[in-house]
Amino acid sequence: MVECSVCSSRLGEPKHNAKSLSKAYVQQRIKTPSLNFALNALLVGGDCIFVGLQPILVYMSKIDGAFKFSPVSVNFLTEVAKVVFAIIMILLQAGRQKVGEKPLLSFSTFTQAARSNVLLAVPALFYAVNNYLKFIMQLYFGPATVKMLSNLKVLVVAILLKFIMRRKFSLLQWEALLLLLIGITVNQLRSLPEGTSAFGLSVDTGAYIYTLIFVTVPSLASVFNEYALKSQYETSIYLQNLFLYGYGAIFNFIAILGIAISLRSKQL
Repeated sequence: MVECSVCSSRLGEPKHNAKSLSKAYVQQRIKTPSLNFALNALLVGGDCIFVGLQPILVYMSKIDGAFKFSPVSVNFLTEVAKVVFAIIMILLQAGRQKVGEKPLLSFSTFTQAARSNVLLAVPALFYAVNNYLKFIMQLYFGPATVKMLSNLKVLVVAILLKFIMRRKFSLLQWEALLLLLIGITVNQLRSLPEGTSAFGLSVDTGAYIYTLIFVTVPSLASVFNEYALKSQYETSIYLQNLFLYGYGAIFNFIAILGIAISLRSKQL
């Protein structure tokens, strides 16, 4: 019984059916994991499809073994599209904010977040270099080989996380990384084609140099990106994505200007 403190009247406590409550709880537990599983499956499947298509589409864009367009310009337009997408996500998230939450669209919130997330410029620079290398690697290898070599980033990232961020890995995880390394090594045992060159380098020399950079740079970008994002938990992930993509667009635009100035100076 519950007694009112004003009129001293007594009210009976609401009666709940324990069986119905238990059934509703079980149904909720069943419903939520199924939705999470479907969402995770959709994300993983979409990631596999789009990431797998990327080297194939880049390879198909070659004409007579070369690119008839500027890869840096393509990367710049890609980063601009990402910035637009990030802005749309911020607007959608701002519309769903509750009363009392820090507004995403306020100028003070934006400037404070921008100052706190300057470190995102480091992984953005690494990603800009890596995105350019994705095109250059296609001059030396086919799409399947490029994808195999890109998997070496997993091993390099694990090593960097181990020594930089003190991340611990199980013995099973290290064994999986070792098997990955062995598989890639076996795949690359066949000799490279002879008699061709790119950017003034022999195939052997250019392939080894670009492969080393292609593996190291994105690995550094992943580690720095994780550190930069997790060091600013109070900043909205939507704003962090905007800053990351914005820095990427800026670096690619600077590269476009540098290439244009270089070409102009050669013509004079």
